[in-house]
Parts: sequence; structure tokens; C-alpha cells
Amino acid sequence: MNFRNIIFKLALILLIGFCQQSYAQEIRWTKDGNSYYQVIDGELVTISLPNNERKVVVGRELFYSSGSGINAIKDFQVSEDGNKVLIYTNSKKVWRYETRGDYYVADLKTNQILKIGKDKPASSLMFAKFSPNGNKVAYVSKHNLYVDDLGDKSSKALTTDGTDRLINGTFDWVYEEEFDCRDGFRWSPDGKSIAYWQINATKIRNFLMINNTDSIYSYTIPVEYPKVGQDPSSCKVGVVDITTAKTEWLKVPGDQVQNYIPRMDWIPNTNDVILQQLNREQNVSKLFVINAGSGTVNNIYTDTDKAWIDAGKGWEWINDGKEFLWTSEKDGWRHAYRISKDGKKQTLITKGDYDVIEQSLVDEPNGWLYFIASPTNATQKYLYKTKLAGGGKPEMVTPSILPGTHSYEISPNGIFARHTYQSATIPPLTEWMKLTTLNPLTMNGSITTQLSRIKPQRNPVEFFKVTTEDGIQLDGWMKKPDNFDPSKKYPVVFYVYGEPASQTVTDTYSAGQNWLYAGDMPKDGYIYISVENRGAPAPKGREWRKSIFQNIGTLNIRDQAQAAKKIMEWPFVDKNRIAVWGWSGGGSSTLNLMFQYPEIYKTGIAIAAVGNQLTYDNIYQERYMGSPLKTKDAYIKGSPITYAKNLQGNLLYIHGTGDDNVHYQNAEMLINELIKNGKVFQMMAYPNRTHSINEGEGTSRHLALTYTQFLQKNCPAGGK
Repeated sequence: MNFRNIIFKLALILLIGFCQQSYAQEIRWTKDGNSYYQVIDGELVTISLPNNERKVVVGRELFYSSGSGINAIKDFQVSEDGNKVLIYTNSKKVWRYETRGDYYVADLKTNQILKIGKDKPASSLMFAKFSPNGNKVAYVSKHNLYVDDLGDKSSKALTTDGTDRLINGTFDWVYEEEFDCRDGFRWSPDGKSIAYWQINATKIRNFLMINNTDSIYSYTIPVEYPKVGQDPSSCKVGVVDITTAKTEWLKVPGDQVQNYIPRMDWIPNTNDVILQQLNREQNVSKLFVINAGSGTVNNIYTDTDKAWIDAGKGWEWINDGKEFLWTSEKDGWRHAYRISKDGKKQTLITKGDYDVIEQSLVDEPNGWLYFIASPTNATQKYLYKTKLAGGGKPEMVTPSILPGTHSYEISPNGIFARHTYQSATIPPLTEWMKLTTLNPLTMNGSITTQLSRIKPQRNPVEFFKVTTEDGIQLDGWMKKPDNFDPSKKYPVVFYVYGEPASQTVTDTYSAGQNWLYAGDMPKDGYIYISVENRGAPAPKGREWRKSIFQNIGTLNIRDQAQAAKKIMEWPFVDKNRIAVWGWSGGGSSTLNLMFQYPEIYKTGIAIAAVGNQLTYDNIYQERYMGSPLKTKDAYIKGSPITYAKNLQGNLLYIHGTGDDNVHYQNAEMLINELIKNGKVFQMMAYPNRTHSINEGEGTSRHLALTYTQFLQKNCPAGGK
């Protein structure tokens, strides 16, 4: 349920929309790492460091030459030799992101623009990319793979069997949503072939959404959607020869339906493909190396877990392709290992009782692995480095005088970095720095200088820890009302998520800010709190994160409720005015809290919630709740509809009828249960809106007003 991350990120985007442009744009480094590419004022330029010298690569006159067809530049790719630029434009949304559009090649030697797939429908191309030598471009259109030759301007179909349900080179709905899989093909290192996924969704049943408003007769919108307990699409990987257009299917062991392949790539400078296979229950991860010529298959690495194993981030190859970096939690913490290509040698690099949150750079020439971690505070993030050979102690790179959340985009040569810093009281600030000396490139642009211009907040967010009756210590943040008077009692609004896809308690600028409230919560007199329960993806070790296995809807709810009980003992909290709200997984948590602990939560607002876990998709729900084919007990025990009969407080339920992620079916099942038990509640349905409920004129504003008015009416603000 990856969209759940988007909800929290949306809050940050809304709050920091005025931040520096450089913060929002991903860096595209040049090959030597001393410069980066950027689109500025309709031109593609390089900016060299440390002096920020600008050089035009593709000018406006070429980009927007008469009849070029290029509108806003959505993305770009530079060929390996730097002589061509692949431009992505006229993009269209496919489920979550704009991954379909038009592509053009700007030839910097001939100063000409060439359209890719010119015989294909407008805005139908996906994931176009240069061949290694830059002479060809491959892409997907309508679930088939094609390659265009930039020399003779010819186009060739590499697959012809693609249909709406037989998908070549990209993925079905659930692979995209839960494995973050979109681009489904890879050029071989020699450019003679392409490895690609084929997803066969022909046996996946459609879930039919109904559009009642866009015509006088309603019509259905089908989405291939494998529900809990239903078989996934079958998946296989083929290697197609560019010259003959003949595909050889890799003989990956195991059933094609009862196993997933979330990751695949070529091993550099070889004819070998490496891929990750997860079994249906996602608790066994295998890495296979397969020679595309001989078909030889070797299972080089296997990881198992009593709960689940996540799809990998990809492979970082070192030692001339003889070893790669891979992440595992097998010692109880998320750590980086270096593994030989045959799997016989495995070396733990990041040893210790801490989690690697993400890898930032493999600096092989200097023998360092840079990574993000926070061993002592799970709400924060810092840059560390350790010896790539293993055996060294992690060294903190981020200055300790800047507590909060840090991110770094480091140049491939390990010399430069764009450093972004934020905290609950500091909006995102960026600086360019020389990583080797930790010095900013200019003092005027340094974070230190920028911090000196920021005025301290009058009512800053406070972080706290609360220990539950079960002896579990939970992190939380709290935003108190303006002009807070400790002798008065105030209402509390809890913001909850509660599932394994996202954290809410982070030392970031979004902490303590309710982006859905149409007003000023601190000014109106609310205490706003969020608490992080077990099962959230916080860097607290495997046991913390995976204790929620088969316990969504129970363990996380108990943690939240026990924390609320402790907070209600605070002298300035009005225990009769306790509200809770959440979206998606947070909506599910809100319902469970209202139903399972009605004595605590008097008001709740649940948005786009999973009311019945048996209605959600198989990859997400089976990963965290186990196989329903063995028993459905955990699903039933964790579903809000099981407890709907206990509702006592004021409930507002909100859902979009066009939600392809958490289907409106959940709302109707919940409504029926509430009706059956005589429970009166408020309901707001948004016609044809998706999981984000932001489509259509006035929708976001209306949602905020609906939320705010219900909260103010049923949980009145102000100290008493």
C-alpha cells in the first residue's frame, strides 16, 4: 500500500512549497561527478562545481524548434557519450505517476530533434532509454517492447503479444503499487539484447468501479486487482535479441504464479542476469544468477524470515563486478553485506545495533560506504560512513550540532554533495558542500548562514516518549496551543497511521502540522499529537518493525490506545475531548481505535480506510498478515468491521467512490455493519475521486472544510 507514504509526503509538499527549487529537483550528475544537469528556463544546462559555472547543453531554440512537439520537459536522459539527450514530455498519469508520454532525441552533433515511436499514438510511450552505445532507443507502448534505430530511423517491434492483460516491459496494478515496479526492461551491457518482465494478468479478476456522474447512464471502470487469497499474476523474465526479436525465457525455478520477481538487472560487463525472487508469503528471498546464453541458473543467496522480507533496492556492484552490496535483517538489524557473485563469500559491512536506513554512496576508490542511520534517535536521520571492506566502526559525517533529519545527494566521485537539513522547527535548507572536507562551497549559501536568518518558533513542536502498560516505549510529538496555560485542560487530536508503510513521528518540518485542518489548530486551542506504535518502519531493529506480523489491527491499536491512556493522565489534557484521525492505513487505525477503545476516543475521522482486510490486495496484506489460505483469523481479528458494533462516539467516514486502491466496497461493508447495529455516524462520499481525494474543482478545499467543521462541532476547541 505504497500510496500511504504519499499521503504523508503530500503534507510536506504543501507545507514547504516555497522552499528552494534545488530541494525539489533530483540531481543528475555528469559522468565525472564534477557537474550536474538541470533544466533551467527551458534549457538543459550543466552546472560545474565548485564554482557553479553554467554551460548550455541543449538550448531553447533546439528544444522548442518549430513543430518539435515538445512542451514542458518532464524528464531527460543523456547518452553515455554525452552526444544525445532523450527528452520526456506530454506526460500522462498511469495509476499513481505520469509514466506515459512522448519522447524525443536531441542530437547535439547534428543539432536536430527526432521523435521516438513516431508511428505510435500520442503520449503512449513508457520508460524509453538509450542503448549503451546511444545509437538506439527502446521503449514500451501498449504493453509491447519496441526499439528505434537512431541511424536509419527504423522502428522494430520486439514483442507483439502484448494486450491489456499480457504485459511486456511494465507491470500490473499490484506490482506497481506494492513493489514499486514500473520500468520493466533492461538493456544488456553489450546492447545486443534486452531483459524484460512479462506479467500475465489474464486470470486476475476485475474489480468494477462505477461512474455515475459523467454520463446519464452509469458505466463501470475495471481494474485488474488480485484480492487477498486470490492468485497473483504469473511472472517471468525473458531476454529478447535486438536483431532477431526472438525471446528466450529464463528458467527461473519455482512456480510462476506462486512466486514474485520484484527486482531484476544485468550484472555489469557480463551476459548474466541477476534477479530477486520472493515466494507468495514473502518470507523467503532468493537471488538467482542466470546466464542469458547458456541458460545456466545458480541460486547464489537465500534469506528467510518468520515474518516477511522486503523487495531489495537493487544491486551495487564492486570489485570489477565480482561482488555486490545487499541488505538483510538476518542479525536483527537492517545491515549492508558485500556478497560475491557466486554467493560463497558474505561480509557484514555495517556491524552494530543500528539500522541502515538507506545507502547514499559506494565510494570504492576510497574504500567507504556512506549511509543514512540514526542509532540513538529513531525520529532523525544522519549521514555515516564505514569501511567498505567491513570490520570498521561507523563514523558520523553529519555535524552533531544540527539535530534533526538530513539527506545527501553525493556525486559519483564522492567529492561533492547537496545536503538538505530540516527539523520540526527548521524548514528544509540546502547547501552545496565538499564532502571530503565537510565544508560548504559558499558561506553565504551554507546551512549555518541560512539558520541565522530563521526566527525561533514561539510555540515549537515537542518530542516525548511514553511507556505503555506493556512496558513498550513509544516516540511521539506534540504541538500545544498558542498561549498554552498548564492550569487549563485542552482537547487532544491524535494523528495516526500505524501500519508498516510509513512513519509519522519524525523530526521533520511536517511534524505537528495538520495539513487537512482549514484553520489554525494551535490558535484554536487544540493539542495535536502523534505516537509511533510498533510495526512502523522506524530504525529500531527487526523485532520492532516485524512484531506487527499477523497483528495489524490489534498490536498497533493496543500500542496507540495504551499511549493515549498515559497521555490522558497529563494534567492539561481533557480526557472527555479526545479525537483521532487518519488516512488509508491511518483511517483503518482510526476505526479500530474508535471501535475497540470507545471509552478513550470520543471523536474520529477516518478517510479511505480498509474496513475489511480481506478486500485489500494480496501482495500488501499477505506480506504483513500471512496467508489467508491457511487461516483468516488474523484478518478478521484485525478488521474494523469486526468491532463496528462497539461504536459509541462521533464518527465521520470519508471515501472516494473511484478509489482503485482501497475500494469503496470497504465503505459499504462498514456502513452495513454500522446500520445493522444501530450505530449513527456521519458519511461523506466523493464521487469518482481516487485514494487521494483531490481530483475535481474545489475537492481539496471541501474535504478540509468537512474535516474541520466535524472536528470543531464534536470535539470543541479551547482550554477550559
